[in-house]
Amino acid sequence: VMAEEENFTELVLRQADPSLPFKPTVTYDPDGDCVEFLAKPDCFYAERVDSLVTVYYSQETNEIVGSMLKNFSKFTRHMLDTCPGFKIVIKDGRVRLEHLFLAHLLTLEGIPFVKEVTYQKLIEVAQQANVEVSVTVAP
Repeated sequence: VMAEEENFTELVLRQADPSLPFKPTVTYDPDGDCVEFLAKPDCFYAERVDSLVTVYYSQETNEIVGSMLKNFSKFTRHMLDTCPGFKIVIKDGRVRLEHLFLAHLLTLEGIPFVKEVTYQKLIEVAQQANVEVSVTVAP
């Protein structure tokens, strides 16, 4: 077992090259049906905003450095069913992350100003990161 652990450690270390610059990422986890977004490599703490979004804040600066979107498939299905115009932001099966945040924000009723500001900052961070995520669109 020790040899397997050492081989795995070597494999991970070879793939994680610290000399390469950090690049913002969006990762879909099908097991958890969630999308994780990392705009910066900072250590972070998480704060749940609502049933869909958890925001990651830098431990050093308290600025937004990423997020987690839960129940991603359910959310995109709901958006496509209730807002048919949402299809126009999907290009070749991909959608810009900030469009997802904006779409969700537009469906919220009576949102407190603090949450509105959080969404605005999250949208700005996603725009600057220039990231997309795959979306399954039924014909």
